[in-house]
Amino acid sequence: MRINVTSVYVDDQAKALRFYTDVLGFLPKTDVPAGGARWLTVVSPDDPDGVELLLEPDGHPASKVYKEALVADGIPFTQFAVTDVDAEVARLKDLGVRFTQEPFTAGPVTVAVLDDTCGNLIQLVQMAG
Repeated sequence: MRINVTSVYVDDQAKALRFYTDVLGFLPKTDVPAGGARWLTVVSPDDPDGVELLLEPDGHPASKVYKEALVADGIPFTQFAVTDVDAEVARLKDLGVRFTQEPFTAGPVTVAVLDDTCGNLIQLVQMAG
């Protein structure tokens, strides 16, 4: 068994696709109609056949409450691995990304948290060594 798809709830799929591709640098993978929305996934350019991130509409009332509670408490919805947090933060800030937590070291990791503009906080993590 392996993880194939994971989700992040977004308030606008088109806006999320622009942010996750044009800003974060992921690649579009799947885009098919799914009822009133789309089955819309992106992948890492480092692993285009790897785990897909589903940009899932937050239309269900529970997902909106969940997202709002996480943001209010400053808790990231998910995390992405990077090789150099400081360089990635600088690159993303140049593109206008807002960070809610500047890079800090916590044991074997360096962490930063950004606002994905779609209702989520996303954690960037660099493993030591």
